[in-house]
Amino acid sequence: MGRYQAFLRQRYRAVGGYTGLVCLIAGIGILSPLLALIFYSEEWVLAGGFLVPGLLLSAFGWAAWRWLTPKTGRSLTLQEGSVIVVLSWLLVILVGTVPFIWISGLTFTQAVFESTSGWTTTGLSVVDVTQAPRLILLFRSITELYGGAGLAIITLSAIAGPSGSGLSSAEGRSEQLAPHVRRSAKLVLSIYSGYVAIGILALRIAGMDWFDAVNHAFAALSTGGFSTRPDSIGYWDSVPVEVVTWVLMLLGSFNFVLSYLILRGKWSSLWRDGQVRLQIVLIGGSAIVLWLGITGAIYGSVGKAFRVAVFEPISALTTTGFSTVGYGDWSGLGWLILILLMLVGGGAGSTAGGIKQMRIYILYRSLLWEIQRMLMPDRLVSEPRIWQTNNRRFISDEQVRQTALFVFLYLATYGVISLIMAGHGYSLDESLFETASAMSTVGLSVGVTAPDAPTTLLWTEIVAMFLGRLEFLTVLVGLIRLVRDIRPAISHD
Repeated sequence: MGRYQAFLRQRYRAVGGYTGLVCLIAGIGILSPLLALIFYSEEWVLAGGFLVPGLLLSAFGWAAWRWLTPKTGRSLTLQEGSVIVVLSWLLVILVGTVPFIWISGLTFTQAVFESTSGWTTTGLSVVDVTQAPRLILLFRSITELYGGAGLAIITLSAIAGPSGSGLSSAEGRSEQLAPHVRRSAKLVLSIYSGYVAIGILALRIAGMDWFDAVNHAFAALSTGGFSTRPDSIGYWDSVPVEVVTWVLMLLGSFNFVLSYLILRGKWSSLWRDGQVRLQIVLIGGSAIVLWLGITGAIYGSVGKAFRVAVFEPISALTTTGFSTVGYGDWSGLGWLILILLMLVGGGAGSTAGGIKQMRIYILYRSLLWEIQRMLMPDRLVSEPRIWQTNNRRFISDEQVRQTALFVFLYLATYGVISLIMAGHGYSLDESLFETASAMSTVGLSVGVTAPDAPTTLLWTEIVAMFLGRLEFLTVLVGLIRLVRDIRPAISHD
């Protein structure tokens, strides 16, 4: 027990150090809205709401990073990465509630909801954007920007020396752009930052003012969906604004490896990638069905009907959550399409949530292979294959099994949370829609999420958003590892 206890304490010093670094970076993020005071000096009175939590979290994070991190670089296992991710996200979400309580006067539950929605890039909100100060609106968008990049990715880019892939894998981003994890993380951040800068400029040219352009570029690239307007993108009713937003949402939902290859001129990767093909089919098919079955009959002009039929599926599938119209006058067909798209979600290794297109593609290819195998001669050996970015890869039985188990767990949890929502008195279609939006970190709403929603309902959505953003296995592994290690680590035997 003595050696094992010493080993655990040594490893948890490293866990504490890396958790501290995540907190330090998140603390800087909480402080960053104060830069806007250069332009909005009338809101200086609100500065304390960001200074206190930002400085405290940064100081705690710096101290933990400075005193607990091993002097020599250590590789992190997936289990250790899961513990770091769960601990750091819980701390960041909790501290992130302070500005909402201090400045906006939200209750603790409402503040936790808004903070969770921001950091997990969901976009469901209980804040009245018509009354909120600009600093609060910017803070919400910044939390989505940080959450979309992945606190683990930001952390890895700042770590000096060798480090393992456990932290990025725990956030569901195991694919790398370069052999070294730190270099790969820096490339991801470079692509992400470049997209954001271009997005801000494009939205400004399209017709937004600078403040709206910054907020919506942050929210679109992070597939978050917080808007500065109650009507979201529909406020502008502008073709250029919608087209730019389409592009930004799609870029946010792309695998970063694919984005890297495209930027290097390898366009063949785009057409070969199975996720892209699936995305084209889902968006194109959904747009046609919505146009013929819903929007064509509701909206007057052909142009408006087409724009709505394209924008809403893109927003749902990329799990962004921007909208141009309300869904109160849509039939069940429209709601069902959006629910299915939200559940599928964006590309693996992107900022998007949901089950992920790669998992759906793997199951689809496995099903086709299984049917083909049953029709083949007994002696013929074959394995299912998929195109992933620029590579053709075989699918192992283990990969199919893990994918199927994840999808089962996801849908089972989706069913349970939908039942809890229905138990609050909401209709089945409302419950299914809002649960899909929360679990897949989308942000589209049919009116269930509101400031006066029952406290138990908001906490149910908080759990759904947290599980959906970090993926179930990460949370389970992190919590189980913590529970198992706490007792032997502190034991004096």
